[in-house]
Amino acid sequence: MDIDTLYETYTDDLRRAKKEQRELRDGDPKMWAQLDDLESEITYLLLRAHRPETVVEIGSLHGWSTSWILRALRDNGRGHLHSYDLIASATRHVPPDLSAGRWTFVKGNVRNRLRQIPAAIDYLFIDAAHSARLAKWYLKQVIPGLQPGTPVSVHDVFHRARPHRFTEGAVLLDWLHREKRSYVTVAPAREPNVHGRLIRLRDELGLADPVHTGTDNPMLFFTI
Repeated sequence: MDIDTLYETYTDDLRRAKKEQRELRDGDPKMWAQLDDLESEITYLLLRAHRPETVVEIGSLHGWSTSWILRALRDNGRGHLHSYDLIASATRHVPPDLSAGRWTFVKGNVRNRLRQIPAAIDYLFIDAAHSARLAKWYLKQVIPGLQPGTPVSVHDVFHRARPHRFTEGAVLLDWLHREKRSYVTVAPAREPNVHGRLIRLRDELGLADPVHTGTDNPMLFFTI
């Protein structure tokens, strides 16, 4: 996962996506932007590079991550997003021009809707209840069905250098260790040098203008 190359490859498209997301947030102040800028941008870039047909998003809240994902699918000219959440707030915030023809939203507890999750998933994005119970569920019920090479993003892992015990992040890291799988994060709490390098690269590419005020960027990325 060469993030630097992705930034350089999709610089102009990312600049446009950031502008659109900034306009979306400014025009909809009640929309809670739960992803910070670096992790949002990397999600967009990975989606552009992998060109998935089917994306599954577990946890959409107000639709901030949803809109980022949908912009990537729009710019790819292909792909469909399936989102799952206990509340339908995202359906009130995601612009119709992004959602039309490329988004399916399912309200309810995703653990009770396993049969409604697509059998073939090309990109998995997780930002729901950050509990050990949820992590154990998707590591048993969803992850084993993914094909080799499938990208996975999990939010809110590295707000600190190590996640608290008995949380989603702790369970996920233990699983990654047992499975001998590597991961990437740009969280300054965990990888300050990686974070600093990307900040400098974005400055050089003219991508430094912020969209969101958050700076933790706690997402963890890995590939099956």
